Amino acid sequence: MDVNYTADRPWPRPRYAWYVVFILVLAYTNSFVDRQIIALLVGPIRADLGISDTQISLLMGFSFAVFYCLMGLPIARLADSGNRRNIIAIGMLFWSFMTIACGLARNYWQLFAARVGVGVGEAALSPPAYSMLTDYFPKERLGRAISVYSTGVYIGAGLAYVLGGFVIGLVEAADPVSLPMVGELYPWQLAFLYVGLPGILLVIVMWLTVREPFRQGVGVSQKAVPFRDVGAYLRLHRATLTCHFLGLAIMGMVTIAFVSWIPEYFVRLHGWAAADIGLAFGLALMIFGTAGVYAGGWLADILTRRGHRDSALRAIMVGYAMQIPLGLAVVLAPNGTVAVILLLPFTFFLSFHQGLTFAALQLICPNRLRAQLSALFMFVANLIALGAGPTVAALLTDFVYRDPQALGLSLATMVAVLIPVGLVILRLGLAPFRASVAHVEAAETAGA
Repeated sequence: MDVNYTADRPWPRPRYAWYVVFILVLAYTNSFVDRQIIALLVGPIRADLGISDTQISLLMGFSFAVFYCLMGLPIARLADSGNRRNIIAIGMLFWSFMTIACGLARNYWQLFAARVGVGVGEAALSPPAYSMLTDYFPKERLGRAISVYSTGVYIGAGLAYVLGGFVIGLVEAADPVSLPMVGELYPWQLAFLYVGLPGILLVIVMWLTVREPFRQGVGVSQKAVPFRDVGAYLRLHRATLTCHFLGLAIMGMVTIAFVSWIPEYFVRLHGWAAADIGLAFGLALMIFGTAGVYAGGWLADILTRRGHRDSALRAIMVGYAMQIPLGLAVVLAPNGTVAVILLLPFTFFLSFHQGLTFAALQLICPNRLRAQLSALFMFVANLIALGAGPTVAALLTDFVYRDPQALGLSLATMVAVLIPVGLVILRLGLAPFRASVAHVEAAETAGA
């Protein structure tokens, strides 16, 4: 019978546990490289396949997001009872092969199907990874471990553009090549092959060096919360959850649109090479994006000490409010130099919400519902923000402004409209949020 960690089942050695964190961060980084490389390939893909910005946006967002969101829920459930190391490794192998398949695609729909496969594979990473870390680190060190893994969002996205830009620099001037049994491949196809192959090597490293940890607390309070209780909780806190989910999802569309289209904006509007903006934006994400994550948490802590029960939401609102003038300034800048300078503070506030979104959820949710509520939020937010964000920008470019050079105006429109709408919704949710926090605190105090 499985038991808690005891003297004969000790916690893994700290040095080895941090090695596992390192491998998981590499996996996270690899996933973002494979996910975001397409943002640096917009021009050549459009030219070679003869497709529009709207079709490209579906490759960036919807094709990836639809099964990434849908598969996250069952994979998370499987990770609660299966071998999490193997689930992650199989997912990595699958998304790496699907990235390579992107490079072998001969038409738009083959590329679309391969991007769906990348999303399916990457859905197998974070839910099992969070679960594994919980069994590698005791509570007093778990926060730091998860924080390091979470910074992989911006470190990974930044490296995706830096390394992706390097790869683009290698292949963009190359002539098409002919491979046995494959045929002729364009340079953009070679880029997918190059970034897909390292994931296969990382899978081998994971299988050989990362062990599935013993599960902590198995046999204690393992009974799942009945669905009727989950439904009762959602109904009781529907005002809080509706404002939280909807407000953040709407503003998240702007975040995803910028991360997806900023490289192409610099290429079209300011004549930058894809490799150059990949390096600049990648460094901005790694340095200023990571700093913004910590700054958001720091501001929330200050507001908490001042007695604000809704401190996480207030800090999120500050970050998004600052994005309005900075985002408009970036995409309406007179030249590339000014735009890239303004991109630095914008990226700082772009990441303000990253740690606070889930921190806020923990405050309004009983312990045994936290994972389910977090998974539900990820499903809703990713489907709206990741699935629709890039496409809204493309639709504005293709059908409202009717000019590929109007990409900056499309992004500006999203900033000017969607962020204020999201802020209003989040502001309406402050009072219900405080009531939900008080309700959960009272229930915990009463021993419920």
